[in-house]
Amino acid sequence: MHLELRHLRTIKAIHDAGGLARAADRLNITQSALSHQVKGLEDQVGMELFVRRTKPLKLSSAGLRLLRAAERVLPEIAALQAEFEGLKSGKSGRLHIALECHACFDWLLPVLEAFRKAWPEVDVDIRPGLSFEALPALAREEVDLVVSSDPEDLPGIAFAPLFDYAPVFVCAASHPLAAKPYIEAEDFRGETLMTYPVDRSRLDVFTGLLGPARVEPLAVRPVELTAVILMLVASGRGVTVLPDWVVREARANSELAVRPLTETGLTRRIYAATRQEDAAKPYMAHFIRLARSEPVKLQRVG
Repeated sequence: MHLELRHLRTIKAIHDAGGLARAADRLNITQSALSHQVKGLEDQVGMELFVRRTKPLKLSSAGLRLLRAAERVLPEIAALQAEFEGLKSGKSGRLHIALECHACFDWLLPVLEAFRKAWPEVDVDIRPGLSFEALPALAREEVDLVVSSDPEDLPGIAFAPLFDYAPVFVCAASHPLAAKPYIEAEDFRGETLMTYPVDRSRLDVFTGLLGPARVEPLAVRPVELTAVILMLVASGRGVTVLPDWVVREARANSELAVRPLTETGLTRRIYAATRQEDAAKPYMAHFIRLARSEPVKLQRVG
């Protein structure tokens, strides 16, 4: 079977229009040409794609399968065409990014490097100083994209999912908790917890585990850099919870033990928030495309 994009567009047009005549008008072809195209496609598939004795015209089960493919593929093709048109025209713009995710630099910097090569005329900047007021800054057009794990229902703001990740527990290999297959909230009561210096509402260990369980660690020690957190944990100064992409190399470190949180594990999602009128800009679509692929690479390492 040889499917072409015009076949997918035809199936969707007929479904949306509810008949051949209206679909032919939408596609700017004659009804006879459209009927011939449908017949040729049905010959390839080997079965009817429409239930012809119904008004409006309805898709058969085989036709519905093609419709689902069309609804999945055609928007991707349109986005890709928009990206290439933007690349050819050399459009300039601004992409100032604010982070609500303290650990996101690990995957964001490779994304920005690839983006810079594709869009050299786009002004790119990272605004970490706005980390606690990022979404209001986006609405005020002070920044253009916010990396966040906490989507909100805000007028004029669109949240595009980027990737899922698992917060994981890290301790010294000699720590008693290293012998457990997974870590529960109660395990933190007697521990010094190393965290990034951000509000608890931005820390997965509190929002997803300790807060709901009403468990308080023995102490909380804020540390700015991931490398320093892991060094202190390896020396037995405390324990930590970090995103799985951050600890990809720590898994191979014999001084550290990495364990899931709870028996089933925790899962969080990272989003890119943009103003709705900016979401369709070619360079913005390209950045989000890159931002979806790079973290997956990091999660697969090790």
